[in-house]
Amino acid sequence: MTAFATSFTSTKWWWNSAKSIVTLLLALVAVLPAQSQVLQTGRYELPLLPQERHIETITAGKNGVFLYRTYFGQKDDVLQLIKIDTAFSEEWSGYLHIEKGYIIMGRQSFDGKLYLLLRYHTYAKNDLILLAIDERNGSYVRYHVPCFIPLLPSQFNITNNGALIGGYYNRVPVVLFFTFDTRTTKVLPGLFNEAGELAQVKTYNDGTFDVLISSKNFSRQRTMWIKNYDADGNLLRNLPLDPGDKHFIFGRAVRGVENTQIVAGVFGTVNAEYSKGLFITALNPDGESVTRLYHFSELENFFAYMKPRREERIKSRIERKLARGKHARFSYRFLVHELIPYQGNYILLGEAFVPQYRYPRAANYGSTPARIFDGYLYTHAVVMCFDKTGNLLWDNSFEINDIKTFTLDQFVKIESFDDKIALIYMYDNTIRTKVIQSDKVVEGKTIDPIQIFSDTEVVKRDLSDHGRLEYWYGDSLLACGIQEIAGKPGVGASRRTVFYINKIRFADHSED
Repeated sequence: MTAFATSFTSTKWWWNSAKSIVTLLLALVAVLPAQSQVLQTGRYELPLLPQERHIETITAGKNGVFLYRTYFGQKDDVLQLIKIDTAFSEEWSGYLHIEKGYIIMGRQSFDGKLYLLLRYHTYAKNDLILLAIDERNGSYVRYHVPCFIPLLPSQFNITNNGALIGGYYNRVPVVLFFTFDTRTTKVLPGLFNEAGELAQVKTYNDGTFDVLISSKNFSRQRTMWIKNYDADGNLLRNLPLDPGDKHFIFGRAVRGVENTQIVAGVFGTVNAEYSKGLFITALNPDGESVTRLYHFSELENFFAYMKPRREERIKSRIERKLARGKHARFSYRFLVHELIPYQGNYILLGEAFVPQYRYPRAANYGSTPARIFDGYLYTHAVVMCFDKTGNLLWDNSFEINDIKTFTLDQFVKIESFDDKIALIYMYDNTIRTKVIQSDKVVEGKTIDPIQIFSDTEVVKRDLSDHGRLEYWYGDSLLACGIQEIAGKPGVGASRRTVFYINKIRFADHSED
């Protein structure tokens, strides 16, 4: 064991008068502050070097937060690690030398340690490096992880017995299990020898875990394969879901009571890029399953993110189709992010997005301009509640404004309190929130700027694009980003750039 750390948001007249009054009332409403339930209860700042724009955070629940940044050197790279507690007091900081060419591909806090997975930047070296850093003082253990194939890691999970490293080899999904005691690596049994998608690696408190893979079945239909493993990585059950005449594109799973399992995801046609709706499958311990399908047109609030007139036209179209005994069909790019237990039922959270392209002017007259991918534009998030047999109880949605990204990340987070649910995301130095109660809206969208807790300074520029919002511990979330802060006029011209973390909570929740 090596120690490296120490210290450290007329009729004509009447009509014109009426319009003026309405305009005035709308203007008055616009300037009234929204009754927000968002509380920002603390802040941490880390001064940045000129042009520095990249700080990473890893939450450690009630044990605090890890921060790290990399300094690139001629011979070795240096990783600075900082550990702070939930009150934003710095517990320790230190520097760790990393061999040149290795990059961090996975990170997770688990059982008092921070785990970092490193891979060489090319396929010249297949073996991986795993660092287990003690959160109390920064001492660490370095593991050499044998890797038999040129694997590109995409998922990283820690269990009681070892590390799960998921990725692809020639488009084939592979999951390695590295055991801490024996320091050996094995490829999990029951995986495929053909192309597919590694949808999820789900771990549980008892050390067991599930692997979900989207691939074709023997009838050449795309479906979800559910693979259950014990704590030592031995395959217990391998079940493909029956997609009927559909194609199951992507999904998430969660275990219920009495060893039941719920799988939720999206279905479509042969074209796996677009979804037609969502499926819910309930599996019993004997492998018997019941699947229910819900087209997007069947959801009460799926189109609520649209402007009222457009939503009304869509719903009228749906009703006309139903009157003729048909169903309206809509196609969306849709990702399922979370499937969690909620008051004896299950909550599913997903987000819809649209790929954006731009067409630069062609260099030669008459030639076809090239299409260049310009990111994913998010439209709205959808939250759905199901009972334990997959029956839809209610649904709701939350409009997402302005977010465009080149990676398909989860932006909207959910927090439940009493019988209500808060939907939250972060954009342009603000926290945006909507509170729902089942399919009803309790509080419309509120916008709260990120606070800097200073009477003499203002945010000059937000340098963190859309910023990040992460789950932290209990009812607290973590908002972070980069800001340029300057003194108010008359106070001083001093200016500084910081990486910040703000603690976000809700007024309905009890104090720590």
